Amino acid sequence: MAMRNPVHPGAIVREDCLKTLGLSVTECAKRLGVGRQTLSNLVNEKASVSIEMAYRLSKAFGSTPETWLGMQLAFDLAHSRDLERQIKVKRIAAA
Repeated sequence: MAMRNPVHPGAIVREDCLKTLGLSVTECAKRLGVGRQTLSNLVNEKASVSIEMAYRLSKAFGSTPETWLGMQLAFDLAHSRDLERQIKVKRIAAA
């Protein structure tokens, strides 16, 4: 069952990774090999976790890319429920 209001993965990076480890966005971005603005957008929940970022986060913080992408998918789906209701498509059955 999908979570009603899952946390954005950027919030996890901000709270559980940066704050817990005492890292600034600038220092963490350098260590991840990404630009400061890229990481800032993620931790401020303005950007999604890409496949590449999922690999970088998993290598840096000991998780899996699937974990990061799963969090992003859960967040995106939870925030797209209005879109689902707006789309009117009838089921296509086999002939």
